[in-house]
Amino acid sequence: MLHISDMDIRRGGAEGFRVTLPELMLSSGEIAALTGPSGCGKSTLLEMIGAILRPDGLTRYQLGQRDIAASLLAEDEATLAGIRARELGFVLQHGGLLPWLTVADNIMLARRLVGMSTHSPWLDTAIDRLGVRPLLVKLPSQLSIGERQRVAFVRAIAHQPRLLLADEPTAALDPDNANRLFTLMIEMVRSLDMAAIVVSHDWQRVAEFGLRCYRASVSEGQSVFNPA
Repeated sequence: MLHISDMDIRRGGAEGFRVTLPELMLSSGEIAALTGPSGCGKSTLLEMIGAILRPDGLTRYQLGQRDIAASLLAEDEATLAGIRARELGFVLQHGGLLPWLTVADNIMLARRLVGMSTHSPWLDTAIDRLGVRPLLVKLPSQLSIGERQRVAFVRAIAHQPRLLLADEPTAALDPDNANRLFTLMIEMVRSLDMAAIVVSHDWQRVAEFGLRCYRASVSEGQSVFNPA
């Protein structure tokens, strides 16, 4: 499903910090966690995988039958925009919801952009399991940080992306809601034949749910993510 080789970037010029992912492979239904200390480049790596940030080096980026490496290195925005809209789902730390749309419209926008109907039984299940239904008529400004995070997760999976990318999806949630979201995420990824990569500082929850872990090994001027 997903195969990435030799992805790296240097931030801050020649004297800056290099973030490297030698290799990552995931099959359908698998979830990997990126872990490591603050500032080690977890979010930077996730943005490269999410085709938001251009890597300095990349040998391979295969998602299903699609080769993304050439478009990403060439910064072919027209192609990348289509890939992000159809193939990827991104949960940002602070939600990233469009402020002028209601929660319902934020969630359904991703489906409309790729020509999908607005009704989906499994999406209704996600909305109910995460307590989002009472929020559907509200604007993002009317939500708490935790509510925005739950809505952002539902929006990210609404169009059934091939690859889900989540940057600290439980950071603002209480333990009960965090467990509920992690459980739902694993169920959805497996049942919908997706793959997922999650940035998390919550090493205990990552271990409890048995996620494959890529941990940053940090040395002077470099952070390398390898299987733990």
